[in-house]
Amino acid sequence: MHIETIPGMVLIEHEIEVPLDHFGGDPGTLTLFAREVRRPGDRDDKDALLFLQGGPGGESPRPIQLPTEPGWLDRALQDYRLILLDQRGTGRSTPVTAMTGMSPQQQADHLAHFRADSIVEDAELLRAHLGIARWSVLGQSFGGFCSLRYLSTHPESLREVMFTGGVPPVGMPVDEIYTATFARAIELTERHYARFPGDRDRMRALVERCDAGEIRLPHGGLLSSRQARTIGNRLGMAGGSEQIHYLLERDPAGLGFGHEVASLLPFSGHSPLYVLVHEACYADGEATRWSSARVQPSAYEEDPTLLTAEHVFPWHLSEDPLVAPFAEAADLLAEREWPRLYDPSVLASVDVPCAAAVYYDDPYVLREHSLATAELVPSLRPWITNAHLHNGVHVSPDEVLDKLIGIVRGAPPY
Repeated sequence: MHIETIPGMVLIEHEIEVPLDHFGGDPGTLTLFAREVRRPGDRDDKDALLFLQGGPGGESPRPIQLPTEPGWLDRALQDYRLILLDQRGTGRSTPVTAMTGMSPQQQADHLAHFRADSIVEDAELLRAHLGIARWSVLGQSFGGFCSLRYLSTHPESLREVMFTGGVPPVGMPVDEIYTATFARAIELTERHYARFPGDRDRMRALVERCDAGEIRLPHGGLLSSRQARTIGNRLGMAGGSEQIHYLLERDPAGLGFGHEVASLLPFSGHSPLYVLVHEACYADGEATRWSSARVQPSAYEEDPTLLTAEHVFPWHLSEDPLVAPFAEAADLLAEREWPRLYDPSVLASVDVPCAAAVYYDDPYVLREHSLATAELVPSLRPWITNAHLHNGVHVSPDEVLDKLIGIVRGAPPY
């Protein structure tokens, strides 16, 4: 244990060893890192809040000083000491390496241990290590998937659970999920072009330049037209439509354009896990078989200006040099028959107070799917809002987190 201080906070570092495979089979261990954040003078028995980051493949936020980034931290520390877990494969937990010397099958078998089920078992070992009988959980996006898994397997360890943009579907075929997210992406694309009518022609011109091989990304490769269309991922975030507009109004011939567009691509430059196990995170008892690629509507072939959102395709593995070495492993993961993540019978019986911010236009975790899951969990009370998008807790941290804390403690959602 190592202790540091920064203005307004005491930071306590924890490291433990955890099994690579919690469910038997593969040998080996990983190092798990977590940073505990307290206000000066907080007692050891102050309620603990575990924060589960979005992703997959996203490390936990790094606190700076109050009341700055992350903006919700100041509100959280009023009621809790905060546990910021670097999920396996991220941050200071054992990272995903290049895996040189491994066969594609060995790579796939290793990467299969980085879904929500393994992350929750890591969290349980961390909770026991810290001597915490029960803790609260805040799950952002993919962190909400982990939170629901936690409710399915270890509800006795949870005091309360809060979801923000991350109540996942339960038992829903992955093709049905991605079909619905494409429909939402098209809806948001059309809404963007209604706001910025000139952007449709600009996007068409950008696609033509990409097809002509005229735009180069920072890693040296060419920007393909299909990659350019993934900037639609930003439509799920507050300010994302404006970001796309300001990108499209720039001259693509400018030397800095490749850097600008790269900053808006959903998978470029992120953790390899974000690409490699993204679809698998939705697989509640089935194989994904590159679902997004299979169910993408024909409208995308007919209209080159339609944008995609958080959809991963096999070509991501060939066009991004960071993940290209894992292409064969990714194909094997796509064919893997994944075990169930959630147990509806357990979820129906838990009495842990739960609250969820469900964002009306969220294109990643759809409100319809989240509300269907909320029906399965009697103690889960949703707050549906169109005032925010997927990153609501980051844009309006006091409002969103304060609302969720109030709901789990008995306040009405509306």
